[in-house]
Amino acid sequence: MAYWLLKSEPSTYSYSDLERNKQTTWDGVSNSLALKHLRTMKKGDLAFIYHSGDEKAIVGVAEIISNPFPDPKLDDEKLIVIDVKPKEKLKNPITLKAVKVRKEFAQLELVRMSRLSVMPVSAAHWKTLLAMSK
Repeated sequence: MAYWLLKSEPSTYSYSDLERNKQTTWDGVSNSLALKHLRTMKKGDLAFIYHSGDEKAIVGVAEIISNPFPDPKLDDEKLIVIDVKPKEKLKNPITLKAVKVRKEFAQLELVRMSRLSVMPVSAAHWKTLLAMSK
């Protein structure tokens, strides 16, 4: 199993929206590196949901419930999507500020490439971030 972080502007699509909808197709990704990460995802992987914009915090965990596939709404096989479902809302959101002050996260993509919308998270970082949310 691999771990990921998916970013969304909460005014566009929030973790609460995902909980209400029970699942969604994660689309709208056009950055080539983010698309490369999407293509590597597998059914059963887990992803943090990060609210960008004013919030700047990891707010929940989602499960990847499909392997990547071309966006059915677009006529471009390069634009990949995945289906996700909510797994758990974090008891305590993890702010970007709280992540940036910890040295063990210096190599985390969220710190290094903060504008990237889809990024891998190492197992060690995943475990530490989950512990921070308790």
